[in-house]
Amino acid sequence: MGIDFGGGDEIRFERVGRAGVVTMTRAKALNAVTHRMVRALSAALDAWERDAEVALVIVRGEGRAFSAGGDILDIYKAGLAGNPPVGFFADEYRLNARIARFAKPYVALIDGIVMGGGVGVSFHGSHRVMTENALFAMPEVGIGFFPDVGGSHILPRLKDGYGMYLALTGNRIRRGDARWAGLATHCIPAAALEALLSALCAGERPDAAIGRFAEDVPPETDEATRRSIARHFSGESIETIVASLTADADSFAAATLQTIRKRSPTSVKVAFRQVRAGANLSMDACMRMEFRILTRMLAGTDFYEGIRAAIVDKGSTPVWNPATLEEVGDLAVDAYFAPPGSGDLVL
Repeated sequence: MGIDFGGGDEIRFERVGRAGVVTMTRAKALNAVTHRMVRALSAALDAWERDAEVALVIVRGEGRAFSAGGDILDIYKAGLAGNPPVGFFADEYRLNARIARFAKPYVALIDGIVMGGGVGVSFHGSHRVMTENALFAMPEVGIGFFPDVGGSHILPRLKDGYGMYLALTGNRIRRGDARWAGLATHCIPAAALEALLSALCAGERPDAAIGRFAEDVPPETDEATRRSIARHFSGESIETIVASLTADADSFAAATLQTIRKRSPTSVKVAFRQVRAGANLSMDACMRMEFRILTRMLAGTDFYEGIRAAIVDKGSTPVWNPATLEEVGDLAVDAYFAPPGSGDLVL
């Protein structure tokens, strides 16, 4: 039974047996999250949490992506026009916090690309199920932004400095690494998705149903490299991390340092601080912190330059300002964490 929560043709809501099933339907846009989708999913969660007939919520995406992020080209255009979409991000962050405290099982079936905004509507839920097609990243530092949508809560809670590594590099990982690090709760074969969906809708408990299809998947990254990540990315400052990578003759360290050097220096320094801070904050506090960062990012230049280089003039090299990590001072970073003039995010 389809239900209209105002998502139009961008996101579909159905009651199937005991489940509320959410399907993102912007396949051609890789299910990039829009403001309309955010508002509709928020309304659905409000209704389904109160509905005793709904035992759980299942979220999935059509096509080859679960969700590849937010609709950043629209954000870019709005920002250049002098109307940065602060309201979209405020509602998105409220939704991320809403998912984290949702009182019923929230099962994300991740079969394909999951990045940015897609992470925000999946990895705060109770069950994060990844297939062999899943590809995870928080690539925001590469476009002059920061790992938002609750990245400051998720990333510091991963194993052995791995979240800091993902935040500062924006590198992509597959499900074995995601399961090892604590991002994914389960791995299942894509061929089992429909059978799992049927079992969940029929009322089988999520842990039992998913467990019947779950498979053990080893990390894709070898143990030596994981130890190297843990060693380098446990540093007390970004300067310590860079020095550690610089002093290591290993090819992995050299490649990782080169990757970080290509990212927005401001974004890297802000991401380092937000991940460190988020380790000791509640989800709600993380979202308020991220909203503070957001307001500064939208008022700056690197975000728009990053999107220009990546999407508008595809494949061009962004010109960051400041251009190096060494030029980004502590006071400049401090400003991203100060309360905005318009006030903190109200959750």
